This record gives sequence, structure tokens and C-alpha cells, in this order.
Amino acid sequence: MKKAFAILSVALLSLSALAQNPAEGTPSETNIPKADYPCVDTNSRATFKIHAPEASKVEIDVCGKKWPMTKDSEGMWSVTTDPLVEGFHYYFVIIDGVSVSDPSSYTYYGCGRDASGIEIPESAEKAAYYTEKDVPHGQVRECRYYSDTEKRYRRCFVYTPADYDTSGKKYPVLYLQHGMGEDETGWSRQGKMQTILDNQIAEGKCEPMVVVMDCGNCSYIFRPKKGEDPNKARQAFGGDFPKILIEEIIPYVESNFRVKTDRDNRAMAGLSWGGHQTFLTTLANVDKFSHIGAFSGALMIPPGTDMTKIYDGVFADSEKFNKDVHVLFMGIGTEEGKHIKGLSDSLKVAGINNVYYESEGTAHEWLTWRRCLNEFLPMLFKKGN
Repeated sequence: MKKAFAILSVALLSLSALAQNPAEGTPSETNIPKADYPCVDTNSRATFKIHAPEASKVEIDVCGKKWPMTKDSEGMWSVTTDPLVEGFHYYFVIIDGVSVSDPSSYTYYGCGRDASGIEIPESAEKAAYYTEKDVPHGQVRECRYYSDTEKRYRRCFVYTPADYDTSGKKYPVLYLQHGMGEDETGWSRQGKMQTILDNQIAEGKCEPMVVVMDCGNCSYIFRPKKGEDPNKARQAFGGDFPKILIEEIIPYVESNFRVKTDRDNRAMAGLSWGGHQTFLTTLANVDKFSHIGAFSGALMIPPGTDMTKIYDGVFADSEKFNKDVHVLFMGIGTEEGKHIKGLSDSLKVAGINNVYYESEGTAHEWLTWRRCLNEFLPMLFKKGN
């Protein structure tokens, strides 16, 4: 009962933390209206305040690292973290051992659940590509369609360029996937893809395109069941998505939006497990896709693997592959290791053209994936490909 009351107190009483301008920094852009905390100072340190007078222990958990909070005489808990890496991060409040969302933050679906979010700002120059500007803005439309495979309705989000409703023309399509423990809202909320597209289209950096974001059936954290073969379970994780994409999502999009339907105007990319799904889908259907991207892709290809034998031998004929696939892009944060660089190099040795990109100073996180998308978009749907 005491724990339940403490958690309820956070939701009902934390408003007292909203009334004062914080001396510790600037309120995070992910805060709810009028919430001053959490805030971020010029050294990228975040200050959190939580009102939980009945609690005996409160912590802030940012990306798995925990900071213990200190309570004052009025029951207000506070802590200032060490400097945090720039970009978007999920976080939780742990009250007497119970992990909950911060009522001062908007919630974002990640880590297999609704989570709080905090944005540690980059410099204005570095953040310019995902900062809203006075340019024509596209729309992100929520759509529902019936899946015969699953016998239920599914949801996708579809970005349409600013001129979609007035131009009358058809557009190329990018199918853009989230990662494990996230869902179809991730790219438009945490990823800011619509702002990146709006800015690039306005500046003439990329072709106007429709972008489709659907659920990859991997919106929970993978854990094999007791007695289950972990390798087989991992292969099956989200394994039905390629069939759903090919047989249901693409036909739905092509029936309901003005899009081009040839392979030269169809691309797919995904982050983390979505990168794994992208490779599974596109490399088995090169007749349907000509642009492929994996951002921190969970590709799981050991060093020394014979590139001509993987993915049913799609890389065996390098001349044909390079003719069919106009862009094969692989990006990763420098803090994630060199496994993708090794894969890129091995593919080049096998004669497979590919583009390798590193996001400096970032790990397995949304800033890496925003940067990857920003690099990938200008390569798509170029005339002469």
C-alpha cells in the first residue's frame, strides 16, 4: 500500500516541481507543457525532481545507469546526473523498487513499454537537419488495414510530402522500420523523420517520397521461453513480418496512395532488428527493392563468413547484384564496435558495392539512427540509377 501511495503521489503531487524556473538548466523539449524538470545544463547534465513524500528510495534510470535521488524536507527528490551523451534517451523513475514513467515527461514506446524521454541537445549547427524550420511540411498519417495473415487490423504511419495533396504526381516509397522493443511510432516521434524529410526536400537534398512505417512484430524484448532453442527462437522473432510486408503492406500502400510501383522506386531500411528484417526482406526480393539500408543492423554475420553463401547466395553474382541494387547502405555509431565495418569490407572484397557510414560519438541510440537516415535519404531514387 505504501508503494502504491508513493507512486500515486508522483502523479498527483509532482506539479509542485513545475512552478519554478529551474536554476539547473533548460527544460527538456520532451517535457509536458509547463514542466521545468527534467532540465539540461550547458554541460549536458540533467536535473530531475520528483515529489514522492512517502517514498523511502527513489532513483533515476537513464539507459540502464541509475542515479540515487536525495529527498528534502518537503518530500521533493532531486538529482543531477553526470554529463549525458547528446541525443534522445529513454529513462524511468524507480520508486521503492517499482519502475514507472515520469509524469513530467511525454511517454515514448521503447524498451518494450511506454517510457519517459529526455533530449540532450546538440549544438544548433549539428541539430539543424532535424530542427523544424520555416519550410513546407509534410504529413504523417495514421492508417489501419486488415491483415489476412493475422486476422486482425494493423496500423501503419505514412509520411506524405508537403505537395502530395496538390501535385497529382506519383512518388517513390521508402519502407522504414523500427527496432526491437519499439513500434511504428518510433521514427516519427523519437526519430524526427518527418522533419528530416521536410528539410531535405525543401533544400533539394533528397527526392520527395512517401515513407511507410509499420509494426515489425518485434515490439517486445526478445527472451526465449524456458526449454526453447534460443537460436531458433531468435530466427523466428518478427519472422513473419517480411511476408506481411510483401503480401499486405505494399499492396495496401499501392492501392491507397499515389506511389510508383516499380522496383527502382521502392526502398527499405530499418534500425537494429529492423535492419535485420530489412536484409531478410529485400535480399530475398531483389526483384522488388533497389535501395537497401541498415542502421546499426542486427545482421549477425560472423567474421570470415563466405559472402557468396549467405542470404541464399544473393551476393554470389556481384555484377548482377550491383546492377540490381542501386544503394546498399550500412551505418553504425562509433561506440557500437566495428562489426558492421567488417561486414562492409568483406562485401567489398566479394565485389559488392556498399556505402559504410559511422556516426561519431554515438552508440545504439536514436541520434545514430537520425544521422544514418540523414545520410541515406540523398542516395535514394536518383535518376540514372
